[in-house]
Amino acid sequence: MGRSSGESFESPAYAATSPGLTLAVEWPNIDDVRVEIVSDEGEPRLAAAIELVSPRNKDRPRAREAFAEKCADHLRRGCGVVVVDVVTTRRADLHFELLVALEIESTSDVSGQLSAMSYRSVGHERDGQLLIWPAILEIGVPLPTLPLWLGAELAVPLDLEASHSAACVDLRVKRAPEST
Repeated sequence: MGRSSGESFESPAYAATSPGLTLAVEWPNIDDVRVEIVSDEGEPRLAAAIELVSPRNKDRPRAREAFAEKCADHLRRGCGVVVVDVVTTRRADLHFELLVALEIESTSDVSGQLSAMSYRSVGHERDGQLLIWPAILEIGVPLPTLPLWLGAELAVPLDLEASHSAACVDLRVKRAPEST
């Protein structure tokens, strides 16, 4: 259904739930040395990243460390990060690896479990916190909606179930019926 000119469209505001976990962390100052090629239209900046875990991300210690460092670097820069791990052929806890990369002590263990985690970094240096919205995934159960943090106070809903369904349609993949 189309809108007439002059008719405005406003979507309802999204309010993220409280994080499932809050951990104290020291965000170090980073000397940033890199080469970037950007367009001359504005000042582009990475606001958020969605990382889909692959079997290769989990198959060797160095691959796990590299994946965790990439995510940690995003968080240190204030980017929101969502990590979706649906790899069943490798048993590794990339959430734990990320906490190690950030030098956070935790008893967290999602090793061998399918999971989706939304991360948001807040504060600076000694008063920093890592906010986490964890979701353990189960085969046959709809995927969750997680907050994707684009800024200090701006999150959008990342509907993993709708995204997965759309990808299945686009790729003509037949989905198994959901359990009830």
